[in-house]
Amino acid sequence: MVVTPLYAAILAAVFLLLTLRVVQLRRSAGVSLGDGGNTALQRAIRAHANFAEYVPFALIMLLILEMSRFSLYLIHLLGILLVVARLLHGYALAYTAQFRFGRFAGATLTVAVLIIEALLCVYQAYRGHVVWFTT
Repeated sequence: MVVTPLYAAILAAVFLLLTLRVVQLRRSAGVSLGDGGNTALQRAIRAHANFAEYVPFALIMLLILEMSRFSLYLIHLLGILLVVARLLHGYALAYTAQFRFGRFAGATLTVAVLIIEALLCVYQAYRGHVVWFTT
């Protein structure tokens, strides 16, 4: 496994940036729990949570595909798309109120990566069952 750890590290850095954004906005708004009705803080919290909801699952499937010996080019492509998607979405949601394209493109790319990974995992499961039943 050489590819997935790279993207896990990059995405961990993005997650930390989103974490720092929430901390920064909490401090400036004087809010220790919840969002205090602060719209910018609400957006940052959702960007952080959304990242935490989608990225682990995408990385797990990426790792499964890498361990299943799918093309490293395909694994890199999926990893790059996931990073770009999460950067667009995270920036649009946590740092701006106007960058709607980033939020839409980031969400769309994330869903596309998840769909592709899921289909490839189903294919791998099928391929594994065919081998298992024929031996």
